[in-house]
Amino acid sequence: MSIDSTKPPATPEADDYLERRSLRRGSAGWLLLTGLGVAYVVSGDYSGWNFGLAEGGFGGLAIAMVLMGLMYICMVFALAELSSILPTAGGGYGFARRALGPWGGFLTGTAILIEYVLAPAAISIFIGDYVESLGLFGLTSGWPVYLACFVIFIGIHLWGVGEALRFSFVVTGIAVVALLVFAVGAFPDFDASNLDDIAVDESAFGSSSWLPMGLLGIWAAFPFGMWFFLGVEGVPLAAEETKDPARTLPKAIRWSMGILVVLALLTFFASAGARGSDAIQGAGNPLVEALQPDGEATTLSRIVNYAGLAGLVASFFSLIYAGSRQLFALSRAGYLPRFLSLTSSRKAPYLGLLVPGAIGFALAAATGNGARMLNVAVFGATISYALMSLSHIVLRRREPGLERPYRTPGGVLTSSVALVLACSALVATFLVDVTAAVIALAVYVVAVAYFGLYSRKHLVAKAPEEEFAALAAAEAELERN
Repeated sequence: MSIDSTKPPATPEADDYLERRSLRRGSAGWLLLTGLGVAYVVSGDYSGWNFGLAEGGFGGLAIAMVLMGLMYICMVFALAELSSILPTAGGGYGFARRALGPWGGFLTGTAILIEYVLAPAAISIFIGDYVESLGLFGLTSGWPVYLACFVIFIGIHLWGVGEALRFSFVVTGIAVVALLVFAVGAFPDFDASNLDDIAVDESAFGSSSWLPMGLLGIWAAFPFGMWFFLGVEGVPLAAEETKDPARTLPKAIRWSMGILVVLALLTFFASAGARGSDAIQGAGNPLVEALQPDGEATTLSRIVNYAGLAGLVASFFSLIYAGSRQLFALSRAGYLPRFLSLTSSRKAPYLGLLVPGAIGFALAAATGNGARMLNVAVFGATISYALMSLSHIVLRRREPGLERPYRTPGGVLTSSVALVLACSALVATFLVDVTAAVIALAVYVVAVAYFGLYSRKHLVAKAPEEEFAALAAAEAELERN
């Protein structure tokens, strides 16, 4: 039976169920949360986005970046409203649960979880590559480096959320300052002729020097345009650990997105204009490549290289946080095994940190394929974006009188734009990596089978997200009567 059935859902008998699954309240203000939002994403400025140049050229990736940036802007405005209504650790799952029912909540939460488990695994591999390229401690990229990443940074999270967010804020600040320094160093060498220097595929429809792979290249570049913003939607997952979440979360989400837009524009134009789109399209470290036209390291390129490592650490660290909170919320409500939501004496969801960490390390050590795992993460992300945008539309239509401390500019038109672009990005993932999309679908099918056959019959009515939904159902019943 589902949570919406006429019979009450199953609940634990112990009175201290939620007490054993509580987070530290009021640990974060808007500034720390803004840093968290930037931290989720900042590694994408240092690497990954440039592979979109090989899919669409400078013009194709530029258009893709603008469209995906528009998608994220519209989506975060919608999420700002939703997070002011439902400030719980469930984030996107909680929003979809209220708007779309248990199935919608589970499908959204699972998609988010896929993103936040796979992305850290991929980034740990990139960290290993940076450590090797920088010659740090004579280490090479491999499982010892991946293991050290998970052990050290999960350990900091187990210490406590306040300490973890402050650490993330400092590392993110270093990475952001280095991006600004990079732009200052690269723009003096900017040459507009470098932007469209990729060879044109004459057989591609609509091809030109600005669109060397034709019009289809714009669509194929969507997933890479997302890398400038991927992860910022995780800010609402800190809701239960935030001071005055109804006011703090919308402010932090908007500031995070504003900062990321500026960083994306600076990084994109400075890199391609200084070195040339063709030279950086396949580079593992495009910013460093842009600063070394002769292949010789400079003082500035070394600084940016080390800062790139800081950016990867910031995103890795923050995504672990996001994944643990999403798993915590789904487990606490019974969608996943309940023991995963137990918290320590320091109010850290220790199994929510350790279990995804173990899975991420195993994937990184077994495959060593960071790009493939990131593509799987992008697939999960686009599904969640579509469902979260749909949730905003449904709640606006179904519950227009719901108290909204923050209202999305443009209302449902804004979230409708995000929905259409998210669906387009989802289809675009098949153009880039069919195998990754199939892997994500397979994981999804297994998760759906678990929910359909077992967990939907054992949901926890006392979980905050379920109580919100139950209250809405009761109010609707009273109105009908």
